Amino acid sequence: MKSTALKKQSNDFYTLNPPISTKPDIYVVIPAYNESKTIKDVLEELKDKNLKIIVIDDGSSDETYEIAEDSIINSYNESIYRHVLNRGLGAALKTGIEAAIAKEADIIVTFDADGQHDPEDIIKVCKPITEGKADFVIGTRDFSKMPASKKFGNNVMNIITRVFYGIHVNDSQSGLRAFNIKAAQVLDIHSRGYGVSSEIIGEIKNHDLKIEEVPIKTIYTDYSMSKGTGLNIGLKILFKLIMNVIRKVF
Repeated sequence: MKSTALKKQSNDFYTLNPPISTKPDIYVVIPAYNESKTIKDVLEELKDKNLKIIVIDDGSSDETYEIAEDSIINSYNESIYRHVLNRGLGAALKTGIEAAIAKEADIIVTFDADGQHDPEDIIKVCKPITEGKADFVIGTRDFSKMPASKKFGNNVMNIITRVFYGIHVNDSQSGLRAFNIKAAQVLDIHSRGYGVSSEIIGEIKNHDLKIEEVPIKTIYTDYSMSKGTGLNIGLKILFKLIMNVIRKVF
């Protein structure tokens, strides 16, 4: 039997030797920046699902890292990484996905730390992959139930994704997504901020991988409403994409 003693690698990473399991490994990657209000509840809800969890604290200035560390320190299936400085959503996802690949994940799921996702939907977004129908799955939110301020910004990003990456999806900015290992390995992420959500879809398309979308539940609170892609972020992403095109031309 493998030892279950806690290992600490540098000051920024804790993990335990995993127990032996014959089930396919699903790793849930959770990028977190100043999520001290929600990270504990999110991790507690996921613990009952028998999934392996990777938290990436992206240079938080609050107690996100300490709360997550305290939650996972006696867990076989949870790990935490820390960026010393805030590097953005793209960098946090890249760290988490690369860590899951190194741990030989079969499926990698990204999951927001603000409490807006229902843990029950994780298996739902994994199902098209386990059935061999998709390489990459987007959990699509119901825009009819989305607050107006969020709906407009997300619709703008859907248009931007279609124009700049040549592919239409119903929810380009959803944080709940699933990748098989093939899809995860082809990703070459450059965007540091929220533009990464559209960039990933473009990468999947460019490699001719299969994409599916499945409906998911979204839990809107005042806190989760303050996060994610609104109009201002959408316009910033649009400006960056236009500048990137100009640089390539000239």
